[in-house]
Amino acid sequence: MAIASPRITAECIEATEFPELSQRYRVMAVPKIVINDALQFEGAIPEKDFLGAVLQAVDGQQSAQPMNE
Repeated sequence: MAIASPRITAECIEATEFPELSQRYRVMAVPKIVINDALQFEGAIPEKDFLGAVLQAVDGQQSAQPMNE
């Protein structure tokens, strides 16, 4: 998604190299997905569920702050 849109950013963190982040986000399994520090899930999920989570996070943010186009 980050490749398809400049409005999306993604980071990949090696949990064993950054234990403070692993503890902060309570990483117990990989992949651990955190969206805007508001929505989290672990493990592989179907693409449609992942997209639904991203849209849910964006919808929650849009009501809180407008997105610049």
